[in-house]
Amino acid sequence: MRNPLLQDFNTEYNTAPFSKINIEHFIPAFKKGIDLAKAEIDAIVKNDASPTFQNTLEKLEFSGHKLDRISSIFFNLNSAETNDEIQKIAQEVSPLLTDFSNDIVLNAKLFQKIKSVFENKNKFNLDKEQNMLLEKKHKNFVRNGANLNHDDKDKLREIDKDLSKLSLQFGENILAETNNFELLITDEKQLVGLPEGAIEAAKMLAEEKPAQDKLENSWIFTLDYPSYIPFMTYADNRTLRKKMAKAFGARGFQNNEFDNQNIVLEIVTLRHKRANLLGYETHANFVLEERMAESPKKVTEFLNDLLEKAKPAAKKDFKKVKDIAKKNCVKTLQKWDGAYFAEKLKKELFDLDDEKLKPYFKLENVIKGVFTIADKLYDLTFEEISNIDKYHEEVKTYKVTDKNGKFLAVFYADFFPRKGKRNGAWMTSYKDQWKRDGENSRPHISIVCNFTKPTETKPSLLTFNEVTTLFHEFGHALHGMLANTTYPSLSGTHVYWDFVELPSQIFENWCFEKEALNLFAKHYKTGEIIPMELVQKIKDSSNFLEGMATLRQLSFGLLDMGWHSGELPEKIESVKDFENKAFADTQLYPDVFENCMSTAFSHIFQGGYSSGYYSYKWAEVLDADAFEAFKENGIFDKETALKFKQNVLSQGGIQKPMDLYKKFRGKEPNADALLKRAGLIT
Repeated sequence: MRNPLLQDFNTEYNTAPFSKINIEHFIPAFKKGIDLAKAEIDAIVKNDASPTFQNTLEKLEFSGHKLDRISSIFFNLNSAETNDEIQKIAQEVSPLLTDFSNDIVLNAKLFQKIKSVFENKNKFNLDKEQNMLLEKKHKNFVRNGANLNHDDKDKLREIDKDLSKLSLQFGENILAETNNFELLITDEKQLVGLPEGAIEAAKMLAEEKPAQDKLENSWIFTLDYPSYIPFMTYADNRTLRKKMAKAFGARGFQNNEFDNQNIVLEIVTLRHKRANLLGYETHANFVLEERMAESPKKVTEFLNDLLEKAKPAAKKDFKKVKDIAKKNCVKTLQKWDGAYFAEKLKKELFDLDDEKLKPYFKLENVIKGVFTIADKLYDLTFEEISNIDKYHEEVKTYKVTDKNGKFLAVFYADFFPRKGKRNGAWMTSYKDQWKRDGENSRPHISIVCNFTKPTETKPSLLTFNEVTTLFHEFGHALHGMLANTTYPSLSGTHVYWDFVELPSQIFENWCFEKEALNLFAKHYKTGEIIPMELVQKIKDSSNFLEGMATLRQLSFGLLDMGWHSGELPEKIESVKDFENKAFADTQLYPDVFENCMSTAFSHIFQGGYSSGYYSYKWAEVLDADAFEAFKENGIFDKETALKFKQNVLSQGGIQKPMDLYKKFRGKEPNADALLKRAGLIT
């Protein structure tokens, strides 16, 4: 039988043929894809002609195309629609891919050709994009061991192979721990305080159980965000909030088969050894060389500077929450009380809670809203289509075109939790954009979220936090969809990690503007546009407990930097003790002995944020400053939007981020815009 992953897809827009792909296709496809890519590399190496940009760099850039498509399909499924078989394949193919990647960067003959082009680049009359590709490729080879001796190259290979396996195992353990916990409630009194929608969703979960496991009159709550967050925010039963919070905080920290403590220590130790092998003091030094922040010192100074400004505000915020807890007979505020009493305080201060807002944020309306805003800013049209394959029936698919009807991108949107889907929200790509042989090959972009599901009586009604999450991921998607560069490795979101959050975080700002909210915030029953009074309350409450929120983000950034730029990892004996030390300056709540953040910190141990978690705050400085331009000229000002599109969204990584930013803004960003927006300075 022919393997669909190895054929030309011959599908509409060259999209992935999910319905034809079976699990058994993946391993043969990966092996063949690696062989094909190796043959393309061999052809570059064996070419007797003098190395040029075209016969070396361009050939290398466009090699491995088939393998890239197979990998993007497989690893996206492993995040959004996984199972035991897919996870087993991931463990098998990851070392193969790591070996292949190292076969390229440690190929001495290939590196000599790249080095020759690099040293003679003035002869080749390269444009700025070609120059950037050359510089990045040359630097990537050097940074990943091209100059190492034979023995050290072998050591690097082993380290990289181990890291790829450990990272996968970390993620699988978290997914298993998330799936393994359920809070079963059979006494209706224990539901007091919970919104009707949360109760109905819990009832649906209980009813989905196999017949033999069903209990009459029962409700199930899980650690998936749409179930966990409402429970922690509204459930009056403090004992059950504690049970949920402890289960959530104990993921990967239970000394069972899914324990991540040793995996964390192994990962940070191997990253440190790898950095040392390559001539860097720490993993953070290695990573940050290719970031806007440049060094651990600069990142730590940035975080500590914000910490100094945020801490007084955070302490005031915490006191307000403690005071309202005391009024409700809670003497010591614990982590499982935070969201619950914060919501009560919010209601007291602003007469606002998510249950008042949710009727105005029906998912379908919010989707139309982001599409309308994207159209008003960037002249984009989104048409839902049914002529391309999906990996799950819940996924929505769209064709994206410009104002002239020209095809720009395929857009996949996957909104609800499932057993085989990891928690959180992310944007990803099934195919990058590039230009070759006169063709501008367009991207296939996806966003994956875990929002509140519709129930029998209600559509999916989003919390305001879920609304901002959707805007955030859609901002990333715009960065991918509007890409317009020549080379795939410089396209779309292939930019410095502390720049990649700018398009996502700036897009969140429209959620707080009446002019934008009027486009989509309509009551799901009456069609009434969200009242100005509620819009004002959203704006008034936008800085609610911002000091605490900032401190929380800074604590994660400092923990990340602690793991990757601090003491020698081999000397760390206890993950929990190390974490407590890293959190010392940011801790407000009493520690929970049974919980650990690091063992479930997927951003840095499974995702790509190691030594990069600070980038959320870094990008907030950029986005606050950038949005000032829209506020000065009008939030739908076409000229400002065009400048942002031409200098940021379409440019990928073809220039240094600060150069692109200054082209848009005319100056470097000013942190005061963020501090003012956050209410940390006046």
